[in-house]
Amino acid sequence: MKFLVSAFVFSLLILALPGWSVCQVQKSSPKQYVQSIPSTGVTFEMIFIPSGKFLMGSSDTEPGRNEDEDPRHQVSVDSVWVGKVEVTWELFGLFLNENKSLFTSLPQEHKKAVDAVSRPSSAFEDPSMGMGRKSFPVVNVSPYAALTFCKWLSIVTGRFYRLPTEAEWEYICRAGAQTAYSHGDDLKQLKDYAVYFDNSNGQYAAVASKKPNAWGVHDMQGNVSEWTLDEYGEDFYTTSSAPAPWNKPTSLYGRVYRGGSWDDEAADLRSAARKKSGISLQKDDPQIPKSFWWYTNASFIGFRLVSPAKAPDEQEIKKFWAIVLDE
Repeated sequence: MKFLVSAFVFSLLILALPGWSVCQVQKSSPKQYVQSIPSTGVTFEMIFIPSGKFLMGSSDTEPGRNEDEDPRHQVSVDSVWVGKVEVTWELFGLFLNENKSLFTSLPQEHKKAVDAVSRPSSAFEDPSMGMGRKSFPVVNVSPYAALTFCKWLSIVTGRFYRLPTEAEWEYICRAGAQTAYSHGDDLKQLKDYAVYFDNSNGQYAAVASKKPNAWGVHDMQGNVSEWTLDEYGEDFYTTSSAPAPWNKPTSLYGRVYRGGSWDDEAADLRSAARKKSGISLQKDDPQIPKSFWWYTNASFIGFRLVSPAKAPDEQEIKKFWAIVLDE
């Protein structure tokens, strides 16, 4: 079953619209760039991740492993740019209806494309749960909201952004390591790299408050879990033979989120650990139908951006949005 609702979205994403330049990307080094958002002072950093192969899943001796992490198998991943930190409230807030006026100065062709993308309705309650917004990761957003934000951001910036696949996520998280955690197997060191149940004081933290992994990416493990592009499949590792697998979504629920959070035990932060979404993430939403944008019980889930190093062409982009947003 496809998404139960279809977004009123602009169906054509043009990487370079007339009168608009991708010079909004400010190159700061060969390994990273700073993306600015037109008409605002908001920026975010992206880090280059080289292509490579890795063993996806957990070893037979890994403490806390689950059966859905079997079998361990080799996967190839193309080079991508990844967000240095999770998407913050400052960045996601630009996408909300109340902030449409910030983008009235865009070139007319560009503004029409931006305005055509649906934006979230008001949340039933404060989605941050009072835990903080300035420099904190956005939470309580559905995968539908995260993906629609990616489409909006792609149009605004002129550069294609999306969520990572589950395979990409694990590859980036491991940063070349095959241990339980990207820093190794030593649980005593985990507190230096991750915000989780033992050190969170019952809430999430500002992004980049802990050490990054070997590739310079912060909070891949802990703080908030992160949505991926994949539908959850308990036996997907067994049935998939693709070198760069993607379990394409066919329903709203049963999506994979990764990384563990401020409310999780150490075992849930392992690089191979997988979680499956369900209706329980909206159990306290009294609306009928329940919101497609906001979740009431997912204060531990956010998301992170990736951008392929090799930009897809117009038709590939159109096909992608058709799959993930049911256009």
